[in-house]
Amino acid sequence: MAENDRRSLKTVDGVLLVVGGLFLVWVAFAVLGFVTGLVWLVVKVAVAVAVVALFVRLLTRRR
Repeated sequence: MAENDRRSLKTVDGVLLVVGGLFLVWVAFAVLGFVTGLVWLVVKVAVAVAVVALFVRLLTRRR
């Protein structure tokens, strides 16, 4: 009976490792998605500011 307890403990440990690993992968992808979205937002704002600055510069040169 002690042999079965050790084997089932190893099985539980294995299941916990797999579930923990899957959870960590899920968290890593969530963080990666957040960081990517944040970088994309910064790029969009920078492009918008550059376009507006270029437009203002073109308008003020003609006058």
